[in-house]
Parts: sequence; C-alpha cells; structure tokens
Amino acid sequence: MIIIGVENMHKYCFVFALGYLIVCQITRVYIFDYGQYSADFSGPMMIITQKITSLAYEIHDGMFRQDEELTPSQRELAVRRRPSLLEYLSYNCNFMGVLAGPLCSYKDYITFIEGRSYHAATPPGDNGREDRHDGRTEPSPNAAVTQKLLVCGLSLLFHLTISNTLPVEYNIDEHFQATASWPTKVIYLYVSLLAARPKYYFAWTLADAINNAAGFGFRGYDRNGEARWDLISNLRIRQIEMSTSFKMFLDNWNIQTALWLKRVCYERASLSPTIQTFVLSAIWHGVYPGYYLTFLTGVVMTLAARAIRNNIRHYFIEPPQLKFLYDVITWMATQIAISYTVVPFVLLSIKPSFKFYSSWYYCLHIVAILVLLLLPAKNTQRGRSTHENVQPSRSKRSDERENSLGQNSCSTTNSVCSQNQEIASRHPSLKQ
Repeated sequence: MIIIGVENMHKYCFVFALGYLIVCQITRVYIFDYGQYSADFSGPMMIITQKITSLAYEIHDGMFRQDEELTPSQRELAVRRRPSLLEYLSYNCNFMGVLAGPLCSYKDYITFIEGRSYHAATPPGDNGREDRHDGRTEPSPNAAVTQKLLVCGLSLLFHLTISNTLPVEYNIDEHFQATASWPTKVIYLYVSLLAARPKYYFAWTLADAINNAAGFGFRGYDRNGEARWDLISNLRIRQIEMSTSFKMFLDNWNIQTALWLKRVCYERASLSPTIQTFVLSAIWHGVYPGYYLTFLTGVVMTLAARAIRNNIRHYFIEPPQLKFLYDVITWMATQIAISYTVVPFVLLSIKPSFKFYSSWYYCLHIVAILVLLLLPAKNTQRGRSTHENVQPSRSKRSDERENSLGQNSCSTTNSVCSQNQEIASRHPSLKQ
C-alpha cells in the first residue's frame, strides 16, 4: 500500500496497520493467552505497524507537502521518492529488527544499507561548524556491543534472581493491604516496579546490540572523537532511574516508540495532542484494559506534572542547595507517580487494577485533578499555534529549539521537546 502514490494513502496505511495490529492483539488474548499455545507474535506486529505508518507519513511529507509546512524533523526524515518493493520489504522485514525492533526511520536504514552512515560528521560544535573526521577507518562497534551485552547480562541476572521475589501483584494482596503501613506500601510499590523494569532493559538493549553488531546504529563522533552507537537506542537507564519529572522519564523510556508517537500523532494533532498521543499508545500496545487505565492515568499525570513544573520550578533554580532539594523531592514524587500509573499496565486486567487504585483511594488521581483545577494553565510552545498557521509557526519554533538544543547536553532533563534533539544531533549525511 505504501508503494502506491496516492496523496491520502498515508491515512489508509495508518488505519489499516493499526486495525491489523488490533486483530493480532485480540488473537493473542483469546488464542494464545487463554489457549494451549505459548507463542506470541504481537511484538513483531507492533514493530511492523510502526514502520509502515512511519514510512507512510515520511512519503507523504516528502512528496505531497511543501517544505515550509514541515517541522525540521519532518523535513529531515521526508522521503522524496517512492521506495522500490525490495527497499520496502527490506526496511520492514530485515533480520536485525523484525522481532524486537527498535524502530528506525526509513532514511536512516537506507543510509546504512547504502554504506553512507560511516561518512558522518560530528554534531555542530560551539562555533556552529562541523568538524569532519576524514580519513578515518570504519568505526568498530565491538566496544559498544560488548558494553550493551554486559548490561543485558546484568539485567537478565537481576530479573531472574530478584524480580520474581518482588511481584507487582503483591501490591493488591489482601493481607499486605490490611497490615502494611502507608510508608511500607509506598516503598514496596516503588521497589516492585523497579524490579519489573530489568526485563525491558534486557530486551531493548539486546535488540540495540544486535543492530550495532550488524553495523547499524552509528550516529557519528562526539566532541572527543569517540564513535557513538546510539542512533536507534531505545532507553537511557541512568536518566530513567534518576528522572525528576514525568516528561524526563517518558523521554528516556522506549525512546523510538516515543519518537514514533511524536511524529505520527503529536506533531500532527490539532486538538488535544497529549490526549490523542496517549490514546494511540494504548491502542498500539493492545486490548488489555490495564493498558488503557495506565495511559488515561498518564494523561492526567502528565498534564498535572507540566502545570506544577511551569508554575513553581522557577522559584527553585537558585541557590544550588535549594535546587538540589527541589530535585530530590521531584525525583521521589516522579518515581512514585510513575509506579502508581503503570501498575495496571503490569496487572493487565480491570478488576486487579481497580483494586489497587481503590486501595490507594485514587489519591494521586485526585491530587492531579486538583492541580489542574487550581493551578493556572500556562501555554507551552506546542499549544500556542492556531489551526490556521499550525505548521509554519511550529516549524519556526522547532528551528529555535534546535538552535538552543545544540548547546545543551543529551540528558533531556529540561528540554521542551527532547525528541527534537535526536534529530538535531543527526549527522548531515542523512540529509538528502
């Protein structure tokens, strides 16, 4: 369907791919989860759905829209010609990412296949110029692969030895709920969800290492001349565990999926982009009620966290001691809010999920709603554009954000839209 040059085909591709994924998810629930089979093919279908819809929009941006209508990231990834059937099938079904991804853009993949990814430049330096590393041999991924395999080993060991001793389901155990004090409940909630994360660290880091071992994932050189192999990395563990805001956590967790949601939904939605993005994410994950409870709760938590940050953070910038205290408090609040939000994602079913929330008296839901009602709303850069001039003005703002992001680190802690930093730091050889 992608190959056909129809102006609105990207919409049909999106609906078709998402609908097909939903059918696969329903099949998974009623045949594999409740039947005698143990195979699960929904993961590859989720990845292919991302690739089909991403490529559909990239072709639409490159062939049916004017450059001035596009954001910098859309211009960067726009595909200016229709892929051949071989290119299309290779992108969607290549052995490196067909099972667990991670998602990559079509242009990044073709750049790698054509052997142009190694002729890269470092991101612009402080003087705004690019320092090319001519004459270098092709960088070896061995060090990056070894490091990532080590992370995989430690994550797997943690999962096999510790995660099973701290089940998330114990949060709804009747004896635990009746006897545990509130501090104990809070601590166990955080620890049990912390113990549930290494399996994701293992899977995503292994998928990244497989791509790197094949030579895919090279992003260029840093300012110290070291090769960077994080072009399609899916997570940043240190930033996840040290997140001081809801946004910082989401920016560093399942990065490529967050970029996909941003490119196909958030940037293109004219009404309530945050809500639409979370709903799309829930649909993409599957049909379990727990997914929808998690992402609907995530909408409220994200909006409340944004309101708090916009209204009070500037009071705690100086002196450094006050900022440190603010960071400690927001780290604790973020970790508890994230753990509270994702419990239904792990429990999956509706009854256990409501049992957990009722045992907490829906306290964080109530707090988040009160924050949204009481704190004044402050328009973000994303929300100030009108429907009539949404694309041109958004493009101008994105250019300004890219200029400012070039001078910042890659921690994504306080950026307005940190995914743009992923595009801003791409090497120029990707621009065609």
